[in-house]
Amino acid sequence: MHARDWFLVFIAIFVPPIAVGLKRGFLSKDTLLNLLLFLLGFFPGLIHALYVISKHPYPEVGGSLAQPNDGYGSLS
Repeated sequence: MHARDWFLVFIAIFVPPIAVGLKRGFLSKDTLLNLLLFLLGFFPGLIHALYVISKHPYPEVGGSLAQPNDGYGSLS
């Protein structure tokens, strides 16, 4: 998980709809569903927020030390 996703998890612990809004957009179906779940109870909103954050991870771009080998050294 990227550091931005961990930050959203930290926000979700206190206010789940804000974390989902930052992740998916404030007028998305996920945010509206999370707001409804949050109004019905804290834990359903929290579980849904953690699900949305884990289902849509921040894309890792570059920075990896491992480079593709393009078949170098392969037996096939």
